[in-house]
Amino acid sequence: MPLPRQGRLAWFFCLAAMLAGCAAPQQAVQARSCPAEQGAPLLVFELFFGRSIQGQGEVGERAWNDFLDQVVTPNLPNGYTVFDASGAWLSPSTGHTLRERTKVLLVALPDDATAATAVARIRRAYAVQFDQTQVGMAVAPACGSF
Repeated sequence: MPLPRQGRLAWFFCLAAMLAGCAAPQQAVQARSCPAEQGAPLLVFELFFGRSIQGQGEVGERAWNDFLDQVVTPNLPNGYTVFDASGAWLSPSTGHTLRERTKVLLVALPDDATAATAVARIRRAYAVQFDQTQVGMAVAPACGSF
């Protein structure tokens, strides 16, 4: 039984708020910089794609791979990493912990509007295509190079 959308949404907002609270004060005090040997400032995005579709089963591997080919790759042409996970959320309506298979997409991008727009397109497309209220996201500053 998938978690009601409101429960998933609340869980993701709590996670995002916690992560934002950790990163925001440091960014407000000074612009980020990275030692040369650690690369350039980046943002690391983690996107959480729940696979349960309320009343319709689950997003299958073929549908997921089509989504990667048609939406994710065109928006992130320089690459990304995807792995399988198992998500668990406390349903506020039942008080029970519900589990669902999940795909996690990990990508490091320059801290600019182009990256944010690409990630927003991916999240919106998944939500529409697979009848999801929200695609969870966590963002953290990092240094890196490729």
